[in-house]
Amino acid sequence: MDLHLAERRALVTGSTSGLGEATARMLAAEGAAVVVHGRDAGRARAIADDIIRSGGRASVAVGDLTTDEGADAVAAAALAGGPVDVLVNNAGAYEHLSWTDATPEAWAVTYDQNVISGVRMIQRLVPAMRERGWGRVITIGGGLGGQPMNSHPQYNATLAARHNLAVSLARELRGTGVTSNVVAPGAILVPAVRELLTGIAGARGWGETWPEIEAASVRELVPNDTDRFGRPDEIAGAVAYLCGPLADYISGASLRVDGGTVRSVQ
Repeated sequence: MDLHLAERRALVTGSTSGLGEATARMLAAEGAAVVVHGRDAGRARAIADDIIRSGGRASVAVGDLTTDEGADAVAAAALAGGPVDVLVNNAGAYEHLSWTDATPEAWAVTYDQNVISGVRMIQRLVPAMRERGWGRVITIGGGLGGQPMNSHPQYNATLAARHNLAVSLARELRGTGVTSNVVAPGAILVPAVRELLTGIAGARGWGETWPEIEAASVRELVPNDTDRFGRPDEIAGAVAYLCGPLADYISGASLRVDGGTVRSVQ
């Protein structure tokens, strides 16, 4: 299916690894010119160069989005190649902290990393989308925003904020041709997750082969209707769909890509 992205430019924040990297690569494969963002110039350049070698179009923007200066630098680099039509707010971070360990300082840092960083990019890029009468803002959220765990509460809360701000932005952009939506991943098998699960499999009695480990860890940790972890490309595919004109009628929505982990009729 042609998603009609060949004339579009997309900035994917936090795209030097994981879901962001998969999204940048898929958007490039669909014909979009992508801006690979990260705080490590070498990693960002390596991914952009690989996209170019594969026949895609890519450039690099480097900066720390938790500062105004870093956000200014990223916006300037992204706009240097032309207007940005698509903003994918993916950048974020979290620590596995208990309620006891999650200090007010940890809450503030996580909120800045996961919420205010995205607000900075929205404020720098969306006004021009509105003026042109077309644009896409995709926020990467997650099921923990609505069904939080008892652990890492500071992270759960920022996911809820990301979902909320995306819907508020959609209301603000009513009638402008710019939409705002959320893609909400479930448990996704990025390399760090596989490494973690493999490392604890023996102690948990999950087996020795990866199929055994995946099946057992899903049953114990993240039961869902597909009996597996999601893959980064499955998140990237949802983002890519929302970026194109086939999704013109979708705004203020949350697209869950979680194998049925979240149980809801809405």
